[in-house]
Amino acid sequence: MTDPHIHHTRLTPQMRSVLERMARAGHAPLHTRSPQDARMAYQAGADVLEVPKATLARVEDFQIPARDGHALPARLYAPSTDTGLPLLLYLHGGGFTIGSIATHDILCRELARLAGCMVVSLDYRLAPERRFPTASNDAWDALQWLATHARTLGADPVRLAVGGDSAGGTLAAVNAILARDAGLPLALQLLIYPGCAAHQDTPSHATFARGLVLEEPAISWFFGNYVQSRAEREDWRFAPLLAPDVEDVAPAWIGLAECDPLVDEGIAYADKLRLAGVAVDLDIYRGVTHEFIKMGRAIPEARKAHADAARALRLAFHLE
Repeated sequence: MTDPHIHHTRLTPQMRSVLERMARAGHAPLHTRSPQDARMAYQAGADVLEVPKATLARVEDFQIPARDGHALPARLYAPSTDTGLPLLLYLHGGGFTIGSIATHDILCRELARLAGCMVVSLDYRLAPERRFPTASNDAWDALQWLATHARTLGADPVRLAVGGDSAGGTLAAVNAILARDAGLPLALQLLIYPGCAAHQDTPSHATFARGLVLEEPAISWFFGNYVQSRAEREDWRFAPLLAPDVEDVAPAWIGLAECDPLVDEGIAYADKLRLAGVAVDLDIYRGVTHEFIKMGRAIPEARKAHADAARALRLAFHLE
């Protein structure tokens, strides 16, 4: 955090208050730490601004095999013990470097509770220990496994969706394209401020480079940990805006923060999908920043986004 007052007039009072408290706390920025320290710091603060932790009928840890035999940790959330619930694979954010099932536990509980569906959260492998395209491969391996084993989990194999926030939104968008190519029908792709571009050169990256939750040095650090060359950056599995064809991918709900370096590329991806004939529901939450979705205790827009995302899931799953 450099100066929480740079964007004072754009931000809601609640968002300004959060940024001011973050600035006063004076914690070293994540990009100045080792990846291991950054993960611990992010975990330590992950639940501070979250809504209360929902109690659900089922919360179960299990493992999903990756293509190389690695056992990927996963956590299942279900609001009831009914069988045949629709299923959302959720991929956490964190710049491919930080984040985990634990950091997104409350958000996944809220989605399961509000949408009335099963949610499976995945601990895909992180950079820099495992670089591109490991996270993308892990996410796709998990979705394929869930499609095959949905019934054993008590889920409906016909009603599947994929979602995520930030880097997890990138992985979800990529999964939707891979699912289309594999003939795996998805009811929805739920993209929360996804990264979509190869290079951080949109106007919003310049406008919101400093003074907010996600700053330019952190973006460069995150992506530098994951992609090592221009060719990798311009691979559509990192930058879905460069996918040659998005016709017939799953319908999308896209939730963006107005004051976010990633907002322009999220809008551009919504436009790309619409131009290809894909149904898109785009919500831009005014006056809030990247990461707001995990600040429901302090930010009303987060609770609105929870409800909007859950309604999109319910509609896609024919639950209402």
